[in-house]
Amino acid sequence: MISCSVLIHKSEIFLLIYSVINMSSDTTKRRILVCGGGNGAHCLSTLAASQNNSEVHVLTLFQDEAERWTTLCTDSDVKLTIINLDGSQREIFAKPTLVTKDPEKAMSGVQIIFLVVPAFAHEQYFKAIEPHLQPNTLIVGLPGQAGFEFQCRSILSDKANKCTIASLESLPWACRILEFGKHAQILGAKDSLGISYIKGKSCKLPFPIVESIQDILGTKPEIEEIQNYIAINLMAKSMVHPPILYGKWRDWDEKPLQEEPLFYQGIDERQADLLSKVSDELIATGKKLEQVKEGIDMSQVMHIYDWYKTYYKDQITDKSCLMKAMKTNSAYDGLVHPMIKTENGYVPNFNYRYTTEDIPFGLVVMKGIAEIAGVDTPVMDEIILWAQQKLNKEYIVGSKLSGKDVGTARAPQSFGLKTVDELFDT
Repeated sequence: MISCSVLIHKSEIFLLIYSVINMSSDTTKRRILVCGGGNGAHCLSTLAASQNNSEVHVLTLFQDEAERWTTLCTDSDVKLTIINLDGSQREIFAKPTLVTKDPEKAMSGVQIIFLVVPAFAHEQYFKAIEPHLQPNTLIVGLPGQAGFEFQCRSILSDKANKCTIASLESLPWACRILEFGKHAQILGAKDSLGISYIKGKSCKLPFPIVESIQDILGTKPEIEEIQNYIAINLMAKSMVHPPILYGKWRDWDEKPLQEEPLFYQGIDERQADLLSKVSDELIATGKKLEQVKEGIDMSQVMHIYDWYKTYYKDQITDKSCLMKAMKTNSAYDGLVHPMIKTENGYVPNFNYRYTTEDIPFGLVVMKGIAEIAGVDTPVMDEIILWAQQKLNKEYIVGSKLSGKDVGTARAPQSFGLKTVDELFDT
């Protein structure tokens, strides 16, 4: 008699069961739309297209990306190289069924839509897909970033009630395009990833939400459901870059540097302290919302230090404090501050997504939620005041979200939400 014991990860067990159910009960392929043409879109579309039960469309509205991508992969698949933490790697060869800039063609028969574009581009894609959106569709921000749900529901209007809007807190992996339309690379997946969703009152999805996304991404990262969408807005990783930038450059003497400074792995105690205090303000906002809104669970709004220890547990070699956890995170090896090279050296680029995106689609949204909750955010305010000068914008005046450019950001106030009840009235 031969006996054996096999240890299987719980997500692997589910995916096995889910695949068997799919094969036995429904042989129709699910149709997935990936919006975007960048690093994440290349990786996700190839990963999804490699699965036997999926058919993938890609919608990219940027210049001639659709035509270029279509031409390049006409006679061959896209190669996706996946590099594991132990240095081993595997290769996947697959390609989307359709790559187009025509929203009507892209949306034909689609059940799940992934937006894999920067937050500033979300509005353009929401408006493009809205006329062709069918009931019982799942819309996923990968990542959604702060304010994703506010903007999506506003643009979709009544159609939002017949759809489900989900948001993941970050990309599942570090990734890059090695050759446009031909070769992309995943440098390692996070261990776990939070997701929240708003299911429309009249939406009846014919498939499970979290499990379907897990099936598309694979066993890693493990998707973990966050109790409500406001919690994931307060956990958006757009809160990380601005405090580090502010701590590094607020006292800059405007003299060029001779080399590009490391971003995460160059963090010092002052920058780590600013990031920690912003995280404290977000946790305080979550706790206050719990107090004023019965039945709301914000316990999953965790401190950024705890987040790093959880989500990068295998990549960090020194977890003794936030600063050291970031400095020893192998996922950040070699990443530098956004810089511009001049004749005399390098100067900071303040017109980069760490400010242009992470302020109006990050800290300003979080500030708006905190203001509705009645929580003071002096550190966040200080950072926003500095950043809005660099952007030539005005989001806050003093400590109030009352600047002339608030409407261009994704704060809840920009969409007419002014009370706690309105935040949670979904």
